[in-house]
Amino acid sequence: MNKTININLGGFFFHIDEIAYQKLKRYLESISRSLSEDSQGKNEIIADIEARISELLSEKITDARQVVNESDIEDIIVIMGQPEDYAEAEEAYSDSNYSYQRNNASGKKLFRDGDDKFIGGVASGIAHYFDIDTIWVRLGLLALFFGAGFGILLYIILWILLPEAKTTAEKLQMEGEPVNIDNIEKKIREEFTNVSENVRNAANQASIKLKDGANEFSEKMSQTFSAKTRKNNGLQDFLNAIGNIFVVFFKVIGKFIGVILVFVAAAVILSLIIGGFSVGSLEFLNIDGSFVNYPHFFYDATFPKWLLTVFLFILVGIPFLILFVLGLRILSSNIKQFSRTTSLTLLGIWLIALLAIIFTGIEFGTTHANYGKYVEKTNLNLAKNDTLVLKMQNDDTLYYQHNLRRSSRKYEVEIDDQLMVYTNDIRVDVKKSNSSNAYVVIQKESYGRSRVRANKNAEKILYKYNLTGNELTLNSYFLTEIRNIYKDEDIEITIFLPESTVIYFDNTVKNFLNDVKNEADIYDKDMATHHFIMTDNVLKCTDCVEEIEEEIIEEETI
Repeated sequence: MNKTININLGGFFFHIDEIAYQKLKRYLESISRSLSEDSQGKNEIIADIEARISELLSEKITDARQVVNESDIEDIIVIMGQPEDYAEAEEAYSDSNYSYQRNNASGKKLFRDGDDKFIGGVASGIAHYFDIDTIWVRLGLLALFFGAGFGILLYIILWILLPEAKTTAEKLQMEGEPVNIDNIEKKIREEFTNVSENVRNAANQASIKLKDGANEFSEKMSQTFSAKTRKNNGLQDFLNAIGNIFVVFFKVIGKFIGVILVFVAAAVILSLIIGGFSVGSLEFLNIDGSFVNYPHFFYDATFPKWLLTVFLFILVGIPFLILFVLGLRILSSNIKQFSRTTSLTLLGIWLIALLAIIFTGIEFGTTHANYGKYVEKTNLNLAKNDTLVLKMQNDDTLYYQHNLRRSSRKYEVEIDDQLMVYTNDIRVDVKKSNSSNAYVVIQKESYGRSRVRANKNAEKILYKYNLTGNELTLNSYFLTEIRNIYKDEDIEITIFLPESTVIYFDNTVKNFLNDVKNEADIYDKDMATHHFIMTDNVLKCTDCVEEIEEEIIEEETI
């Protein structure tokens, strides 16, 4: 049975047994002796140390009737540091002309930071050592874990090897501060301020609760429940342990979500930056950018392409920037959120970009709203009994085609430093003329915001053909403006021949013939390299007899 003593330590009242009191008294006297004789400075430091000890004891003593014992004092001494720490600091502090700041400043040492830890305080300690933000060290360790796979092993090794900064002197060394009286006092004041704020907040909350519901009946009930709690202390500890496990689990899940947000958002933002540089600087750097595929609505738009590109990047980038900051805040409480001014500015810029993209999309839709066409008719001056030879040709200097064929695909080509669209979407047909003259009709088709605009777009399509003697050579392609690249433009060519006129289809036209009517219902591709004569209704092959007879003989043999 030990004798207890009532003491006032740092403005707080404690019950302490005699052995613990003597140990605490000797500890404070040793610190006092190790300091200088400057009564004002010594008293301030001793007062701060006593206040810090009283706060630490307040955290340990949860019941006003609980007695401070010797083990409690020993725990406090471990946290506060031994008196020799202060003696060494004072020795450095007492050098003439305050030369301790230059000569006796202790070097920075690597510790684990127990005050700012997620698991073991390794990342925070490394951050202190290299003077960087803790979040970057944690992200680096996560990158090593997900990328190289040995991040978790490295963390465990450092957790085992690095000691935790517990005493004031160790915390100062971890932060690279000289272990002197000024820094010890500063450190104690900082910790005292933080704890005081926590205690003050807790006291305010407690006072509010007491005002709302505290009375004599609640005090009696609390005493009753306290007795029950002491009897069921084992069960309560078990429930608290389960609760702590769940809390840690959800914290880990939250951190994992934060990591995912940071990596995904960073990847998207980095891709946008690289893509923006690639797209936005190609023309500026005089680099051929024909391989860049802009969205469909970029063409024939009021806004220039570079501005639409900026709007599109803003529309995607700002939400992912917000997700990136949100992920960082999940990982570290030190990351501040955007200020109100910044948030409103980003929102305004994003809304402008959104409205611009919506306007451009609507504008793109209107450019395809109305169908238009432009028709050209040209007489073919053929001599009597002449055979019309039909050919097609390509300009390989614009776009090389090994085999000529009809295709709706479109390609960007440059003509006289101007981008144009090259395509082979051409259909050729042969019909009977209603007169004694042969002629060709070129029908160009396009779309626009109005019928008039669509007709103008069709008229601007560039297409050429040439008649030399009895040889009609058609281009296998046509050109149109780059803004019309995603409009469904094509050309239909119809050759009208009077009765008894003979036409020969060159092999180059076989892939462009479109459902040409003939007596034998010969496929369009099979009509190439044959002569046909125009009857009173449709074409008739004049040199396909042998092939037809051979096919009939083969069918009869089978």
